[in-house]
Amino acid sequence: MKEVTEDILKKVDVFKEKFMKGAYSIREDGSCVGHQSTENVTISAKEGKPGIEVHVKAGSKGETVYIPTCVTKGNINDIVYNDFYIGEGAECTIVSGCGVHTDDGHDSRHSGVHRFFLGKGSHVKYHEKHVGTGAGEGVRSINPVTQATVGEDAILEMDTSQIGGVDKTYRKTNAVVEARGKLLIRERLLTEGEQQADTEFEVELKGEDSSADIISRSVARGKSRQSYTSNIIGSARCSGHSECDSIIDGDAIVDAAPKLCAHHTDAALIHEAAIGKIAGEQILKLRSLGLDEQEAEAMIIEGFLS
Repeated sequence: MKEVTEDILKKVDVFKEKFMKGAYSIREDGSCVGHQSTENVTISAKEGKPGIEVHVKAGSKGETVYIPTCVTKGNINDIVYNDFYIGEGAECTIVSGCGVHTDDGHDSRHSGVHRFFLGKGSHVKYHEKHVGTGAGEGVRSINPVTQATVGEDAILEMDTSQIGGVDKTYRKTNAVVEARGKLLIRERLLTEGEQQADTEFEVELKGEDSSADIISRSVARGKSRQSYTSNIIGSARCSGHSECDSIIDGDAIVDAAPKLCAHHTDAALIHEAAIGKIAGEQILKLRSLGLDEQEAEAMIIEGFLS
């Protein structure tokens, strides 16, 4: 395992000491460099495409699956297709840390397509953290695509973040939620300089008493640009909520376009969006405690994105 990979894994909180003991598949520079199954989790190579299939046994509890991906140099365009099949009543955590690195003028790119199939009554917690590293002038890009089918009485919790250094990202999530299923999404994004980030969510609440709660927090600094679009479609008696809050600083640009589509008389849908700069009174309060202006801003942003 390369030194750059080790550094990326630390930054995205995927610790080698942990994942080497359980189920894991680690990808480096476009290839799988190691994987391991356990009694309740089977990981195998996908046929016909780069990527893996992960099967979590029905009824199993407390399993954790690690699937970190690292691009350690420029002139690499990595794309991977990963499928996750979660058996009925299973409960597991999936940890996906991803980093792209370049120290030259060549671009470094990773695109991941993850498909989730949650069986009845299953519960998945999915954690994903992205980072760009290196001093090169090449563009660092990460483009995650998520497609999820949340079965009856199942729960999918997604906690995703981009912590810095990524020049371009296009993040797209599509989900269908069956009867009494729940989809919970928490997204956090930081862009600086001239970085760009585009986020799209489309969720169909298909089954009776299904629900979705999507919350995005972002900070845009410098001359960076962000866009956020969401569409919640209520096709049955259901409840859906979409919220986008952004802090804007410098010459940054943020566009937010939440959308709701009620296709059933008992669809209860709501959206919220707020964009603004850091309040002056927050800065003053922290400065009165001994922080300078830069330290105060950093503390406010850290708390907002936590």
